[in-house]
Amino acid sequence: MKIGAGILAALCLGMVPMEASAQSQWQPVEQVQAYPITGDSGVDLYASIGQRGPKIGKEVRAIAHTNFKLTWTRDYQPQPDGACTLVSARPKLVITYTLPKPASALAPDLKKKWDVFIAGVYKHELVHGVIITDMVKEIERMSVGLSVANDPQCTKIRAELTAKLGEISKAQQKRSGDYDRMEMSEGGNVHQLILQLVNGNGK
Repeated sequence: MKIGAGILAALCLGMVPMEASAQSQWQPVEQVQAYPITGDSGVDLYASIGQRGPKIGKEVRAIAHTNFKLTWTRDYQPQPDGACTLVSARPKLVITYTLPKPASALAPDLKKKWDVFIAGVYKHELVHGVIITDMVKEIERMSVGLSVANDPQCTKIRAELTAKLGEISKAQQKRSGDYDRMEMSEGGNVHQLILQLVNGNGK
């Protein structure tokens, strides 16, 4: 989520390595990293986020940042008829949520406000984690069993797979962007969280 000219939130996502997946049981590894902020009020905490949050691009600071690393173990097998088939591929998905954390203890009233804020921000980022996981499952569904004729060296299939993965990646980015726009629009969940932290009330 980012801080722009208004009260906004957004997501920074990593790029998908162009590889395939397998129809097997797996779970993403999820981890949380924190960056320190300071302040004795909601306004001060939010200002500190604007100063210390992870960068998206060169200028925009993020409130929270969801990133991922995706790698695959793949098994391409030449077939007796000269085709090549991707018979199995297993994903390894690591999702990292970067969230702000006060560097020192907060006063009780402020802590209550902060706890509501950070719980809502984390919930928002978890949805992005679900979107990323869904993308990997779609890659898995599409790629395992993919076969290309007249490809005994298993080279043509890699190019075809790369093209298909690009389409899936674009669809994931659109879904994630649509979700962010809904959440950070005026009156949206993230917009409300920021107002409650800074002003003590939402719309």
